[in-house]
Amino acid sequence: MTNHFLHITDLTADEIWDIFRLAEKTKARFKEREDYRPFHGFTLAMIFAKPSARTRISFETGFHRLGGHALYLGPNDIGIGKREAVKDIAQVVSRFNDIIMARLFDHQHVLELAEHASVPVVNGLTDYNHPCQIMADMFTIHERRGHLDDLKIAYIGDGNNVVHSWLRLAARLSFSFAMACPEGYLPDQATLELARESGLSEIILTHDPVAAVEGADVVYTDVWASMGQKEEAAARRARFRGFQVTEALVAVTGRETWFMHCLPAERGIEVTDEVMDAPYSIVFDQAENRMHVQNAIMLRLLGKE
Repeated sequence: MTNHFLHITDLTADEIWDIFRLAEKTKARFKEREDYRPFHGFTLAMIFAKPSARTRISFETGFHRLGGHALYLGPNDIGIGKREAVKDIAQVVSRFNDIIMARLFDHQHVLELAEHASVPVVNGLTDYNHPCQIMADMFTIHERRGHLDDLKIAYIGDGNNVVHSWLRLAARLSFSFAMACPEGYLPDQATLELARESGLSEIILTHDPVAAVEGADVVYTDVWASMGQKEEAAARRARFRGFQVTEALVAVTGRETWFMHCLPAERGIEVTDEVMDAPYSIVFDQAENRMHVQNAIMLRLLGKE
């Protein structure tokens, strides 16, 4: 494992499985309220240019429950890349803390942060990717199925940062990944080619949600307009008409299927209430597992496993 976790492809397949096994152990200890404090005396600096409830709660609670202290640094505390140079922030924050988590807009900023930091940096999200989320999602799928054999995931919606991390995971683990995206909202071409050229996974790109979900074990979606795109919301709703995940669309899979969403969800827009609240919806399992997988990643980076 590299000194940082910026992309899923920073890990080998074996390292991904090691993190899943460690997350399973850490989660069991958490559930049993075991006095397990490997981060005692350690501090985590959390840099947020882009706010998030789940990211803050999962990192702050997880680090604290494992004995450490997490420090929240919001947009008013650090104007990363605006009020102060990224490389200066990296060096200053590294002097006080043992590990940094950054949730940013500009992907180049997290790369620069890692280049100049003297402690590990974890990517909590950028406009390009969302690696912790997808690691937690695949951990959740494995937890539910017991294996990843003959797995098909169908993603419906914008070809965004979530899709980019799914594609990078497809370059490390073998599964079928079908994306249904409207024209003009496709994923990054280089990332798409990275997944295809790995030869590990079947990668399908279509504009037809019905075709994408046929035979899928998991149907996945995300908001149509992410933070920073809200002025496009009305135009996107018009363009994404027909891409809503409904009970009728899930039924097209023709098999027992799980519904997943990285949250927050805009109920009634990209997904209906009926699907969000269905017995096959595992969106809150995903949210919970963010903490356990992130803890496992930080344990590996800090050599505390």
